[in-house]
Amino acid sequence: MNIQVELHEDNKNLTGVVRGEIDAHTAPVLRERLEAHQDQEGLNAVIDLSGVNYMDSTGLGVFVAFFKALNAKEGHVKLTGLSARLKRLFDITGLGDIMDIESAEKGGN
Repeated sequence: MNIQVELHEDNKNLTGVVRGEIDAHTAPVLRERLEAHQDQEGLNAVIDLSGVNYMDSTGLGVFVAFFKALNAKEGHVKLTGLSARLKRLFDITGLGDIMDIESAEKGGN
């Protein structure tokens, strides 16, 4: 199980790419990397998940915590490139209705 997390911040804009699997073993790496940016006021984050081939509820929890932290500081999170499988995971939990998500297949929400 492997995960790669690349994050770049510039002037309150955070862009990121996540590749691999997000599960109980790899989620702490993702959480730590995202938490390093979540205390900024007004941060706008766009995270590309097109390279994520698997995510479980632990991964969902990481993104929910990041979403809540940025919202509390007037920021915004957008997740892009979700496969149909990942999009479905967000949708069945109801998170697809509250989070800004763009799937790879449809090109939009």
